[in-house]
Formats: sequence, structure tokens, C-alpha cells
Amino acid sequence: MPENLLLNINNPEDLRLLDETQLPQVAQELRNFIIDVVSVKEGHLGASLGVIELTIALHYVFNTPEDLLVWDVGHQAYGHKILTGRREIFHTNRQLHGISGFPKRSESIYDAFGVGHSSTSISAALGMAIASNLKGEHSKQHIAVIGDASIASGMAFEGLNHAGVTDANLLVILNDNAIGIDPSVGALKKYLTAVKNGKNPRQNNMIKSLNFDYSGPIDGHDIFALIKELKRLQKIKGPKFLHVITTKGKGLKQAEEDQVKYHAPGKFDANTGEIHTKVEENLPPKYQDVFGLTLLDLARKNEKIIGITPAMPSGSSLKFMMEALPDRAFDVGIAEQHAVTLSAGMATQGMIVYCNIYSTFLQRAYDQVIHDVALQNLPVIFCLDRAGLVGEDGATHHGVFDLAYLRCIPNMIIFSPLNEIDLQNILYTAQLGLKNPIAIRYPRGRGMITDWESVNFGHYEKIAIGSSSCLKKGTEIAVLSNGPIAKNVTLALTKIANPDEIAHYNFAFVKPLDEKELHAIFKKFKTIITIEDGAITGGFGTAILEFSALHHYTSEVKILGIPDEFIEQGTVEELQQCCNINVNTLELIFLNYLK
Repeated sequence: MPENLLLNINNPEDLRLLDETQLPQVAQELRNFIIDVVSVKEGHLGASLGVIELTIALHYVFNTPEDLLVWDVGHQAYGHKILTGRREIFHTNRQLHGISGFPKRSESIYDAFGVGHSSTSISAALGMAIASNLKGEHSKQHIAVIGDASIASGMAFEGLNHAGVTDANLLVILNDNAIGIDPSVGALKKYLTAVKNGKNPRQNNMIKSLNFDYSGPIDGHDIFALIKELKRLQKIKGPKFLHVITTKGKGLKQAEEDQVKYHAPGKFDANTGEIHTKVEENLPPKYQDVFGLTLLDLARKNEKIIGITPAMPSGSSLKFMMEALPDRAFDVGIAEQHAVTLSAGMATQGMIVYCNIYSTFLQRAYDQVIHDVALQNLPVIFCLDRAGLVGEDGATHHGVFDLAYLRCIPNMIIFSPLNEIDLQNILYTAQLGLKNPIAIRYPRGRGMITDWESVNFGHYEKIAIGSSSCLKKGTEIAVLSNGPIAKNVTLALTKIANPDEIAHYNFAFVKPLDEKELHAIFKKFKTIITIEDGAITGGFGTAILEFSALHHYTSEVKILGIPDEFIEQGTVEELQQCCNINVNTLELIFLNYLK
């Protein structure tokens, strides 16, 4: 039985001691190691399996960490982490107090740049290369690895455009596998497909036109060809571009055949690849499916309704509308800025546009939200999936800032549904002639009502803009919650022996606030506690404090939510406990105020 080479590789220096002929064995062992761990611990699978040979070749040829390697997004960086000193702790990947699922500068000197959102690698590596030139470090290498879905983003082209007029020692490697999380879309995908198929004349190469030394496409699973080409490019100065063809999920048959499902498959059998089925009968629906199915129902009844998502048709469940009404539902690729302004353009022509973007990704289009939508008061309907704490994806993906960064924008309506029925009703209300843009934020995961379809589907109720509701009456303390975090409040109150002293209000609208109800609450209660699944600074609780100060109320206001820090990875329950908004902590807080 051959020696396990991977067990003796604690850093890239160990890797470089091996003979080149041993590297295919390392590749197989690395694939097996990732499959074994991810099958039990979960995580992103397909992307890392697809770049095993490329990862090994990069660390074998280049002198990392002195040579700087930047991964785009980071879904594909598991092999990189394992080869750079984190093999023995890789089982803690994406867990509380474990290693991050993405490259992170504070975690390793080999992680040259922290990434979680796409299309940043070229700009970051170019910045490093220009800095090296200024410091006289002309032999230093700077490598950006970017996927074909990510390179279609505007920021990636901005980086390419700048790099082409510099003498920066930059190597851009295009990992072309025709898929991001969902299949790549757009004209650039068609262009790259033509290049791969030899149908595009070399003299018309768009990368060459940007003044890059272009090579490829080459087989990204031929480790010897990769090493040979990387060594050649290592000697060439200036901006270089290597086009590499890979297969996402390479080495696991099921992951190659169903690349969308095996992007992050959950737990599966490491030997067969079969995903362990979860018992999903009699469970409440996922919020994303409530959105997707309700939007399709509304769109079938209203021909003006349009659905737009930047590269997340499966994750957002816009796929239901895309399959049934393909002419009115659009995946625009990883292009959040374009998605927002495209929505604004359609809105000027009377279309009712539901722009579905994960909360963390809307940050990438903040200027467009302000200038192209809100400033012109266009009634775009922003559906912010994955709002609040999202769990194991960690700091780059928590949707905790949207309340704060949207609340300061004039004309913007902000709503957090209490549950899935509330989400259906606001989606229905939004297409009844709103005169302002609205942001509807809802969490990752499941709702609370098992029979939601029979309860409300097709029988929606209009919601009064700016309204609130009393969920429970009380005499001494008023708890004001925003969105589904109300469930934690309700559960905490059921654990208190005498909860009659505590009232609970649902303030779904953060903007506009129900000021009539707030006046009544501040006149009645001496203590008010606000709870939100969002950043405390500038969020819902801050809005309540502002109201209190403006009207000279003297009630004590206690704000609970996400503290002023970046929250790491972990389960949602663990992270809620860290932020003091879990059920048990809320019970203790309420009891303390009752003393």
C-alpha cells in the first residue's frame, strides 16, 4: 500500500519536496480527504473538488506565501486550506470557533485576501502587484483565481481594464467550469464556450485585446500540463491570463452529474456520494420557497410582474417562475448593481419588479439602491433573502446590516414579515400600486406554519403600510420585536411563570414606524425592550430610541440584537446565544426586568 503523502504535507514547502510524478497521488488523497470530511461535517463541496490539480500546481510552482495567491469567493479554497497548515483542524470548518469556510487573513499567512463575495480577486491582486512594484519587489508573483461566473461581474472587468494598462506582475487564472452556484449565464458564457470549442478565432480574443498575455484553454485536471504552463508564465512580466477548463465536482460522480445540488450538499455517503435524505414531511416551508411559489402565483394573475435575481435562482427559489414564465423571470448573473438598475429601468415603464437579492449581496449595489431607485422613488420591490444571522457561512454572509443601511434612505419602506403568511401578504400588497420602493427582509431557513398553503395560498390579505400588531397584552414591560425573531420572544415568555406583566408587539415595519402605537406604548410602559435579528447600531432599536428622544419620553429602552462586531460562523442557534437573542437568554433578561 503506497505511503499517504498528504499526511506529511503540513505546508507548501513540504509539497515542493515531492517529485512531480507523486502529485497525482496527492491530488487523489486530497480529494478523498475533502469528501470524507465534508460528507460528515457539511460545507461547499463541488467547487473545491474541481480545482484540486490547480491548487496543488499553484503551491508547487509558486513560492507561497511570499508569492500572493488570491481566491475569488473562496468556495474552491478547501484544498488550499488543507495544504497550508490546516489539515488537522479542517474538521472544524464552518463551525463555531473553528476555521472559516472562506479564506481569511487573520487565519493564515497563506490567505492573502479575505473573500466571501465574488469578483474581488483581480482588483485585490492587482493592488498587491502595484504595491510590490512601488516597493521594488519586482520578482514577486501575484495570482488571482476567478471562475467564469465571477469574471462576468462588473468589478472583475474593472480590474481587467485597469490591469491591462499597467506593468503589474499579475496572473489571472480563469477557472472555467461553466457554473457558479447555478449554471453561468450571459453572452460572456457563450463566448467562453466558443473559445473552449475552438470556434472563436484567436485574433478576436477579447482578453488579448485588453493587453493580457493570454494562454489556454488547457485541461485543469492535467497537473503536468498545469505545472509546465505555470512555470512558463512565471518568467513572463506584466499582466498574464491563463484559461483553465475544469469540471466542478471532479472525482465524485454524483457531484459531476448534479453540480447545483452538490455545490453544498449537506451530509452524504463518502463512498457512494448519496446525499442523506432529511425527513421533511410535516415541516414548515423554507422562506425562499414561500417567496418563489407566491411570486409565481401572483405573476400568473398579473402580467406586469417581473422577477430578477443576480445568480441565485435556486437559492432564492425564483427558479419556479423562471421555469413557468421564462420571459418574465431573469437570472442576470453575478451582477447586483446591474440587477438593481435593470429593475429600476423596468419600473419606469410600469412593470412590477421583484428584485430578489440575498441581504449580504445587496450591499454590493448600495449606490444603485439610493440613486437609481430611491432618489427617483421607483416602486422596486426588493426581496432580501438570508436576512439576519445565516449560520455556518459566517461573517461574509450574515444579512445583519440591511435594516441600518436601508433605514437612512428617503422613500424606502422596510418590512420584516412575522411568519410565512405575513410574507405572502406583503408580496401581495406590494403589487397593489405602491408608490415607493420597499425592502422585504426574511431569514434563511424554515418558517413556522406547516399548512401555510392551505391557510393562505391564493387568499392574501392587504397589509396597511406602517402598521404594527399586539401579539400579547401586558402591564409592566413592552417587548417590541421585528420579524421572525418574535418566535424567540414568544417561546421565552412561555417559560416565565407569570408573563402577564410583559406585553409583546410585532413591529414588522421599521420604516415607516407605527407612531400612533408607539405613543401609546411609551405612555403606558416604563420599560421597553426591542429585539431584532440585525445590527443594533442604526437598526430597529435605534429607530425606537430616536422616536423616544424626539418626543421626550423617559421610559427605559433596552436594545437587543447583533452587537457592533462581525459575527463568526456557527449554527444560527449558537450565534443567537452569542448575541443574547436566543430563547433562554431572553427569558433571563425578561425575568431580570421583572425583579
